[in-house]
Amino acid sequence: MKRGCLWLLLILGLGMPLVAFSAGPPGDKVLNPGAELWKEVRGRQPAPATTQVQGRDTAVLINPWGERFRDYRRDRYIRYSGYLLAGVVGLLLLYHLLHGGLEVAESGRKVLRFEATERIVHWLLAVVFLALAVTGAILAFGRFVILPWLGGEAFSVIAAVSKQAHNLLGPLFIVALLWFFVLFVGRNLPKLVDLLWLIRAGGMLGGGHPPAGFFNGGEKIWFWILAVGGAVVSASGIVLDFPSLVEGRDPLVLALVVHGAAAVILIAASFGHMYLGTVGVKGSLQGMITGLVDEAWARTHHALWYEQLKGKKKAVERNAGE
Repeated sequence: MKRGCLWLLLILGLGMPLVAFSAGPPGDKVLNPGAELWKEVRGRQPAPATTQVQGRDTAVLINPWGERFRDYRRDRYIRYSGYLLAGVVGLLLLYHLLHGGLEVAESGRKVLRFEATERIVHWLLAVVFLALAVTGAILAFGRFVILPWLGGEAFSVIAAVSKQAHNLLGPLFIVALLWFFVLFVGRNLPKLVDLLWLIRAGGMLGGGHPPAGFFNGGEKIWFWILAVGGAVVSASGIVLDFPSLVEGRDPLVLALVVHGAAAVILIAASFGHMYLGTVGVKGSLQGMITGLVDEAWARTHHALWYEQLKGKKKAVERNAGE
């Protein structure tokens, strides 16, 4: 399971971006079959156009915003988002090769960390998020990776399925994200102790593992990146799923830009979360699968929460004895 998560990081972060940019600019890869037609249309602009349907954009044959967005998407968004994703995965793999994962000798005694409902919501959100990340990557990088490799017929099927799955899973992501936020926001409010954890980089600087509550400073940062980034992705996704909510094409182009940028940041940050939750900090994944973590793991990584847990346990035992 842990090895599988590491390979997932490798495939998502390095696979498509590296192939897409290995041989030059993505704009040189695929020609637009309608290029000649639109070249003729552009040559006749700004001649007035006539149309049977009346509306704000009905007589607009070429939208300048759309032209700029196409260039931005092809020459900047796809290229630099690929570099970002590949760079994050590369750094994580390099760190793991040099330092390995953090491991604590087990005591054999288990403590409850996550309730069943919390685990179900986490995995629901995780599965939907990964499905959206994969289908979104296919829609973003597929034309420059899958199309030259498999051909137009196969890519058209893959792209169509990915688009439908992406659109249908979006509302489920919103529901799962809201549920997740309600369950965990109370334990992710920032505290002064989190600043110490961040200054010492979770123990990588200053020696020894800094004390932390139920969630440490790094986990809280990931929570708020997910909450804010997820809200931005969801809001822009709703606009894209229901274009009639806005007037004109310009808001749709803006929504595409915001949606893509926020999604890449979320995916890049999720790589760090997946690494630390699996092979990076051994024992973490077990807590989200079974709900139980080893007592030594809790005492080492979340000392303040462990002390509270131990105090409650003693109180319960003392009351039971009376």
